[in-house]
Amino acid sequence: MAEDVKSAQTPAAQIDDDRPVHVEEPLPPEVQAPLAEFEGREPPSPQWFKDAIARAPERVFVESLGSRLEVLTWGQVGKPGLLFVHGNSAHADWWSFIAPFFADDYRVASMSLAGMGASDWRERYSFTDFADDAEAVSRAVGLYEGGRKPTYIGHSFGGGQVFFAAVRHPDRMHAAIMVDTGFGPPPEEMARRAAEMERIRNIPTTDRPSRVYPTMEAALLRFRLMPPQPAGNPFIADFIARRSLKTVVQADGSTGFTWRFDPNMWAKLDRERAMSGQFGQEGGVSTPMVHIYGAKSRIVEHRKAGAPSPFPPGMIEIEIPDAHHHIMIDQPLALVAAIRALLAAWPPHASPA
Repeated sequence: MAEDVKSAQTPAAQIDDDRPVHVEEPLPPEVQAPLAEFEGREPPSPQWFKDAIARAPERVFVESLGSRLEVLTWGQVGKPGLLFVHGNSAHADWWSFIAPFFADDYRVASMSLAGMGASDWRERYSFTDFADDAEAVSRAVGLYEGGRKPTYIGHSFGGGQVFFAAVRHPDRMHAAIMVDTGFGPPPEEMARRAAEMERIRNIPTTDRPSRVYPTMEAALLRFRLMPPQPAGNPFIADFIARRSLKTVVQADGSTGFTWRFDPNMWAKLDRERAMSGQFGQEGGVSTPMVHIYGAKSRIVEHRKAGAPSPFPPGMIEIEIPDAHHHIMIDQPLALVAAIRALLAAWPPHASPA
């Protein structure tokens, strides 16, 4: 999520399928501004959603590498642990209507990565640090207390972090579930998009930060998903969008709203170890892993077009019908059912804590 943004890739096969750059071409209204028709009002929502968000999490901060990280938790310590990780420019609440479905049987945590949500911003970001942060969070909130290591579940960029941690630190997790995680388009498309980026000059930077909106309603009108897609369930998009904003006081003393993520995260991200052709080939992958993807996702389009992927051969993949990249918005209950089924029957052999 971000205002006026879409995805693009730098000229390397890496996990940045939802990297933000500003859109110049027109998009359909339902993609350009999926919440505009509601004019700041909350869209009507079904009872299952109301019941899920009524199970409010405990909100805490965990210290890692000198930063305070936002963490949401559900369920009792002592049950098997689940760690949910969000995508780029997102936050822990992207999972807060999904996680309650697991809280009766698991100790569940959803973290905001450094530079996103209410977590601290850093001068530098790296996959190695994100992996250490996930471990620190898991230890701090009791995900190891259920008799086995936690299962990590990550969406998009967060799925990239889960995959990286699973390859580099298989001793830290029971299993890894990636949700619509991509590794960049084919080389010819990457070259074309790299050229496009050279022509784009209005990406938020230190001297050109994210826009401040005078009201929550004005900000919601600018919310859209990246990669661009319709919001399958507007009530979920609205819930996410409201929690993507923070209040700021401007130089003239007036109050406004802006997005919570660090607009310079991509400029600060060390992508040396994020290349799919590197960290996926270090002696194979021993962590059990599964990929869940949307049938209409751009990830599928890239894979069919020959995009590189470090996923191990023969890895289980599950398609969610009628879902784009943001499966938790398009088909949340189908995603819950898929994860529940996996946790009940997979992996076949439990790993010791």
